[in-house]
Amino acid sequence: MIKNSFSKGPQGWCAYDYHASMVADGQNIFILATWAKEGGVNNGSYIWVDHRRWSADTPEKPLSILPLLFYRNWIDADPVDLRGCEVTVYLRGDNLRLDGAKCYFWVNSPGTRWHYTAQPLTISEGAWATDPQRFVLHDDESLWHRSWAANPATALSLTTMLGSALSYGFSFVGFTSEVTGKFSIAEFEIRQAA
Repeated sequence: MIKNSFSKGPQGWCAYDYHASMVADGQNIFILATWAKEGGVNNGSYIWVDHRRWSADTPEKPLSILPLLFYRNWIDADPVDLRGCEVTVYLRGDNLRLDGAKCYFWVNSPGTRWHYTAQPLTISEGAWATDPQRFVLHDDESLWHRSWAANPATALSLTTMLGSALSYGFSFVGFTSEVTGKFSIAEFEIRQAA
């Protein structure tokens, strides 16, 4: 359904610099991830970002850093139905100092973001894990946390948002000071669960 092997580049994945966005007359500042042709899983391609490209998104409750994200409209793609889909990904940190943060997958549709807090993700340090992480995006609000709504009175339900997801990515949540270091992903895929 969705596959990012990163064989030819970062395929639109970016970091979000909230603080830079605030001084840019309200324009969101996204910084394209760096592409590496080799050094990934089985010496394949991967992408990475570091703390020089992200900053805490203060409207998020709790504060969140969105180090890697992807918007489907950046490639002229329509929103996608992610209800019950399985995500597969490799995550790696290099000198990544989380300061208590957990890493989550999140989904966003216009005006609402939900983090999949039932499934904190493991980031291997200094090497790629032997196996990818796999998790199913269950349509159950008790497994998620709504971290942001542009207008709380009209916030999308989880079912509505998952059924028409515009963007998705990874977050750091629960840090005591801003996360620093390098964060990489390889072999990202979303497909219908078996």
